[in-house]
Amino acid sequence: MKILYLECGMGAAGDMLNAALYDLLPEELRREYLAFMNAGGLPGVQVSAEPAEKCGIRGTHMRVTVEGTEEGQEPADGGHHDHAGSEEHGEHEEHEEHHDHTEDGGHGAHHMHTGPAQVEALLEAMQLPEEVQSDAEEVYSLLAEAESRVHGVPVEEIHFHEVGQMDAIADIAGCCLLIAMIAPDRIVCSPVTTGFGQVQCAHGILPVPAPATACLLKDIPARAGSVEGELCTPTGAALIRYFAESYGDMPLMETRAIGYGCGKKDFSRANVLRAMLGESFNASEDGSGQPENEDTTGDSDLPAGPYDGYVCELQCELDDMTPEEIAYAADRLMKDGALDVYTTAVGMKKGRPGVLLTVLCRPEDRKDAVADLFRHTATLGVRELLCGRYMMERESREAETPYGRLRVKHAEGYGAVKDKAEFDDLADMAGRFDLSLREVRHKTGADTL
Repeated sequence: MKILYLECGMGAAGDMLNAALYDLLPEELRREYLAFMNAGGLPGVQVSAEPAEKCGIRGTHMRVTVEGTEEGQEPADGGHHDHAGSEEHGEHEEHEEHHDHTEDGGHGAHHMHTGPAQVEALLEAMQLPEEVQSDAEEVYSLLAEAESRVHGVPVEEIHFHEVGQMDAIADIAGCCLLIAMIAPDRIVCSPVTTGFGQVQCAHGILPVPAPATACLLKDIPARAGSVEGELCTPTGAALIRYFAESYGDMPLMETRAIGYGCGKKDFSRANVLRAMLGESFNASEDGSGQPENEDTTGDSDLPAGPYDGYVCELQCELDDMTPEEIAYAADRLMKDGALDVYTTAVGMKKGRPGVLLTVLCRPEDRKDAVADLFRHTATLGVRELLCGRYMMERESREAETPYGRLRVKHAEGYGAVKDKAEFDDLADMAGRFDLSLREVRHKTGADTL
């Protein structure tokens, strides 16, 4: 499985995402990307990738100009755009979300209030591949829904300000195109750093994260961090929300390429968004991870064997439920997809004996398992731990016996071979032939496995 991991410790903005993803491409695909973006689909827009360095880290800055002017710079006609608040708050100057104002209060030539229909028409003019066009429209739908909630107006009446500008459209379309070119099987994102303080936008001075950004980051792990200023923009938040499938630390993978997207501002921390592309596990039909290579243990002393990806371990302590109630909860969890459920006796506060209930499930099933824990147990909190899991390769075989066919579980891996007769089959034979389990095991040969 090809995994794309996005590390957003210094936030996320459209141009930084573009630069980091562009950095992952081989040279030939980089040329193809720039040629497409500069083919004239967006009038007056030019995209270039420039080398940049932040705190000694070499990366790429994606420069988008409209009629020769880059966001946050003086236009080619000599007019002055007052980028209010950017120096004071220290946000990434490339943020498409800032609305430049001329000194007399007018708007710069390429700054416009664009509705969803106009954005869709501009995206269509770029002649993007069908799936890229669809992705870009979906990202703008998320932005429109966020603006609708924040301002209390219907989606169809939304007028984009900063995110409707030509450079923002180029950032969103470019990011969607780059992801299609990279074609990851899974996208994982770190917790997103938002920054803090205030920011000058088209609507005035707003808190950081801006209201639309905060709306888009709902249910996504995020933190303010230590940098004052807007680190995550609405565009960055919308792209992350649309493409990321899960959030957390970098998953176990063999890294093949690393890209750094650089912002304009300089901080004590490297102002970069890092993208890492790696190989991990093939996706099976049920969504569980399966090994792409037999030995993914790196320099481990373990012998070669399959790695089964991640398993989620959920735990809670219970001291006010009956054994019957706990057994019922465990049964519901197993029926709803848990891999295993077990209990451990524990001592709890005030000297009370209690039960530690542990649930193992696939990461993609953990929300359902947590919901079951809260619904069917008395717990008020659940702990989560993501664990790597090593598995022996397993298959079911059948053996002929005097009492019928006996299923045998066969497992191999890490230098070990194991066989075990299916207990249900042994129990069925014992009942049908009025034998003890010991006799059945001996007569079928199961006791020699």
